[in-house]
Amino acid sequence: MDHEKPQAVYPQVYEYEATPTQTTASPEPMMRPPSIDELEYVEDRRERRGDSLWRVLKERHVSMIAFSGTIGNGLFLGSGRSLASAGPGGAVLSYILVGTVISSVISCLGEMTALMPVNAPVMEFPRRYLDRGVGFAVGWVYWFAYAILAADEIVAVANTVAFKYDDGRTYINWVVGGEVDAAVWIALFLVIVVAINMLPVKYFGEFEYVFGCFKLMFIVMLIVLMVCLDTMQPRKGAYYDQVVGPKNWKAPYTFFNKRYRVRNNDGTQRFIEGQIGSFLGIWTTFVNIMFAYIGMDIVAATAAESTSLADAESMKMAARKTNIRIVTLYSLAVLTASFMVPMDHPFINGGGQSVGSHSVFLIAVVEAGLPMAAHFFNAVFVFSSFTCAINSLYVASRVLHTLALREQTGPDFITLRLQHTRSGVPVRAVLVTAGMMLIGFMGRTGSPGERLGELASNCTVSCLIVYTVICATYLSFFKTLGDAKLYGNASEAQTAMYDRDNPRYPYKSHGQWLKACYGLVSCLLLVTFNGVGAFLEKPFDVRRFIASYISVPVFILLLVGYKIGKHGFRFSQWGPERSNDLRNCIQATSEVRKGRLEFPDEGFTKENGRTFVDWIWRHGPPVR
Repeated sequence: MDHEKPQAVYPQVYEYEATPTQTTASPEPMMRPPSIDELEYVEDRRERRGDSLWRVLKERHVSMIAFSGTIGNGLFLGSGRSLASAGPGGAVLSYILVGTVISSVISCLGEMTALMPVNAPVMEFPRRYLDRGVGFAVGWVYWFAYAILAADEIVAVANTVAFKYDDGRTYINWVVGGEVDAAVWIALFLVIVVAINMLPVKYFGEFEYVFGCFKLMFIVMLIVLMVCLDTMQPRKGAYYDQVVGPKNWKAPYTFFNKRYRVRNNDGTQRFIEGQIGSFLGIWTTFVNIMFAYIGMDIVAATAAESTSLADAESMKMAARKTNIRIVTLYSLAVLTASFMVPMDHPFINGGGQSVGSHSVFLIAVVEAGLPMAAHFFNAVFVFSSFTCAINSLYVASRVLHTLALREQTGPDFITLRLQHTRSGVPVRAVLVTAGMMLIGFMGRTGSPGERLGELASNCTVSCLIVYTVICATYLSFFKTLGDAKLYGNASEAQTAMYDRDNPRYPYKSHGQWLKACYGLVSCLLLVTFNGVGAFLEKPFDVRRFIASYISVPVFILLLVGYKIGKHGFRFSQWGPERSNDLRNCIQATSEVRKGRLEFPDEGFTKENGRTFVDWIWRHGPPVR
């Protein structure tokens, strides 16, 4: 039997594992009982203790968990660095371009999950369509990435609490935040983050919905405020006496920054001028911005606890909402802020007394004569990083729990404990991940933001590896859909499920295979050249190089370790082990789909306005 042949007839599961007595180079497939990868369309049992997560999250929870998990210090604290490196036009363009890359990745993941709503799709689909070893390696890299991201956000909280702003005209100082050792803040917020993750997911989801709504309203308010400050007459106390307008986009400033600054390890700095300088500025901005977009994949990570996992429209709507909301709001926020703060402002070019003082939004309100708003903004930045840490720990703990259910976490005495849940919460997985987050205590040393940048770089590369695998998985999945109709082992009804042109196909994004290629190439380039800054510094920055690339050999070692553990050094058996399985395919219940905007009346009416606002907020009420 050809082990690469798509198995369209279900519920038979074909696994390809060599028995202890097998020594041939081409092991025969063997039947196994259904695994945890199979989806059961029944309400999960709600035991107080057991191995099962509880399916209690609704679509609104899933959307806001992903939204809240993405909106953090990558935008609020990192956009100033992007503006300084790439210039105003380059920064906005970079946010849009990187947004298209991450949207392509999420669309790949969303389409596969909508068609086959399985648990842990980020790990399961690579297992099916690439290789089981790749699925194993991706699972551990994914856990590592979010554990490091959670630690990074805790460090961001500690750095942001120590807020000080002094430009010679305005002085702001959070005395308690600055005088208390950063280790105290890291420990305090780590305990709170762990405590919230111990709550039953029903309450966790409600908290995240509130957090996400607050962040959404804050960003909208931020964009409106930036527009008002840019166009209105300066208030008393402002640093300028004329309307700001587009002056920070005009001479002597340029669309792209033509000077790329390199800080050497000895404290000196030099500039690379011209087109090469512009290119380096844009490229490093791409890498910085990718960190800001990390978290959008959380939309699929909640699958195991979603009540609407089997609803084909649920994943489509959650993915579309996340893509459109985040990319649009990020781009608009940076665009409006770029009119207020010039790209050569000293605080976004390495100056300032704290991490919070680097925020382009905070600088804008201070120079507009609103120093009290700076206090509020910094408090929101603290809150934002704190809530992102909550989300990251949530995702990492669920990934670790799934790895344990697959018995891929080491000895049985460890695996059995990690499988355990209490009230639907994998308590031990949460605690083990929290132990990994202790790496955040490294953030109390060094200059403000130095360790934060190292953690962010490491997390970015880990996620880029995962995104690369997702795009490669989709290309294999896309080929499998076409092949499945050629083997003749599927009924007409089943074949219709694989037809992307069928009106009931759950989630079709036009040109998706091209988007997958685009995402694959883009992520590979970012992984390969993300550490270019280490080569430009003099002497060569070994620490920065390691932070930029350590995840690559870790991924390779995990893959090789899986092959050795399963096949030993029989290299002939190290080939791709995949089932190309199309089990659990579902269709939309109706050809009338969610997400369409249809007005009930003609012209400008109150009902049409209400429908439009409702569509914008929820992006796709059911069309009746």
